[in-house]
Amino acid sequence: MTIAVPSPNGVRRILIVCHANTSRSIIAEAVLLRLLSARGLAERYAVSSAGIAPFARDGSLVSLDARFVLREIGIELPREAGATDLKRHPEMLRAADLVLAMTDEQRSTLRAKFPDAAGKDVVLVRELVGEAGDIDDPSMKDEDVFRFCRNEIVRCLEAGLDGLVARLEV
Repeated sequence: MTIAVPSPNGVRRILIVCHANTSRSIIAEAVLLRLLSARGLAERYAVSSAGIAPFARDGSLVSLDARFVLREIGIELPREAGATDLKRHPEMLRAADLVLAMTDEQRSTLRAKFPDAAGKDVVLVRELVGEAGDIDDPSMKDEDVFRFCRNEIVRCLEAGLDGLVARLEV
């Protein structure tokens, strides 16, 4: 069983995963960082994201549509923002105190293919608000699908932030 040890400065680590780390997890990372900052909690939590699919690659471009829908809500990603491949960076999973996933399939993949996920608290984004179900991949779909995806991520993170923080403070 792998248990994350809080960093010496007490920062708790949240890892957000999706397939390629080019849309959903990037959106969720940016939104969660903004929410934590707005609450004055940015110093207590480190948020990162990564892709878990076989086709995830370090440095893959963030979806242009993901950038657009984030910009619509006032979040501008750095020009150099790119994807991270969790297979190449297992230390991110080892260090995580909590893992957020977009789909139940991703949670199953983590447990089956990433030994460092053993014993980790892996929560679906919708579970933060007491719901079941996946946040579907908007890739290769139109801007409205990306907006819907963003809105669902925002809704779940905003409504579930208190529970997320409480879960990490246990």
